[in-house]
Amino acid sequence: MAKTSLDKGKIKILLLEGIHQSAVDRFHDAGYTHIEHVSTSLDEDTLMEKIRDVHFIGVRSRTQLTERVFAAADKLVGVGCFCIGTNQVDLNAALKRGIAVFNAPYSNTRSVAELVLAEAIMLLRGIPEKTARAHQGGWLKSAKNSHEARGKTLGIVGYGSIGAQLSVLAESLGFHVLYYDVIAKLGMGNATQVASLEELLGRADVVSLHVPDVPSSRWMIGEQEIAALKPGAIVINASRGSVVEIEPLAEALKAGRVQGAAVDVFPVEPKSNKDEFQSPLRGLENVILTPHIGGSTLEAQENIGVEVAEKLVTYSDNGTTITSVNFPEVALPAHPDKHRLLHIHHNVPGVMSEINRVLSESDINISGQYLQTNETVGYVVMDVDKAYSQQALEALRKVENTLKVRVLYSP
Repeated sequence: MAKTSLDKGKIKILLLEGIHQSAVDRFHDAGYTHIEHVSTSLDEDTLMEKIRDVHFIGVRSRTQLTERVFAAADKLVGVGCFCIGTNQVDLNAALKRGIAVFNAPYSNTRSVAELVLAEAIMLLRGIPEKTARAHQGGWLKSAKNSHEARGKTLGIVGYGSIGAQLSVLAESLGFHVLYYDVIAKLGMGNATQVASLEELLGRADVVSLHVPDVPSSRWMIGEQEIAALKPGAIVINASRGSVVEIEPLAEALKAGRVQGAAVDVFPVEPKSNKDEFQSPLRGLENVILTPHIGGSTLEAQENIGVEVAEKLVTYSDNGTTITSVNFPEVALPAHPDKHRLLHIHHNVPGVMSEINRVLSESDINISGQYLQTNETVGYVVMDVDKAYSQQALEALRKVENTLKVRVLYSP
């Protein structure tokens, strides 16, 4: 019997921004060979041209998948964000076209937590200023404003996977850990949740931010919050560039009200390594500036490559959408010697009834079926006899409100 799904050798995969080789290897291991691996991001016009015949695309944080880009993506089935965040992707534009988006929410948590902990220790010891002076020929041998981590209070804003891991590492070094989160959460070890952000800011010697990019977190650390910090506190932001207002932070650092800061993410970041980085924090000796590399370790990038590629392979092979950030989550056990049909449609009343009607009228028996919906789309995965899969595919394409239909070959 002839295959009815697209041959893996014809499925085109585009990986941008130097995604780790582990992703390429995972696709190859799964039988996918048509892979283009690009070391840079692409501007919108170039990307629109390149994505026209791509089935799966992988990006990191620089590539912007906008409404215009998705409108040009005639064959796109899935997106892999090889990073934690997905704010570089217009998730609604993807969803309304039946394109599933996946990310790696946990693979680089250790890398970020380690960087933050290292920066906290260096800032407590005043290392940035001392090393800057030494490079200039100076010799700042003094214990002034130099402190041990032991016994100090670390305040973590956002107690998710990174915040919780940082909590454990910090406590092992002798930090007292407080955390604030909008959700009540059980603390790791002896970490204590506080009732408000204001309380945490007033008690912590080091404040580290680990919140997602959502409306409630936009500019949550502004002039008022910086003024509420414990005198001589340290601020670390390795979360999102839209969380901290940079100008009042810079003024507080210059005035000595804030002892030091480490910032890895910024409101506006260079689009490439060749562009100049601009920030009011430049030139301040008590500040550590890093170019958005919190999760950029070889270990993290290798893990991310495997994790996201595996999700895309699984979705391509059997339609499973578990952990998709924008799509109804569906997983249907395999039925041997069947063909699997994937039907994505607008979530309006009557579509499921129409699907079952057209299959029934064609005398097509369904071996397994699963429906899941969200506010925008419905996603149906169903297995049918091999002999009827092409007939079923044609029938399902005619169902009103259909966005996409695929059929997967099962040997």
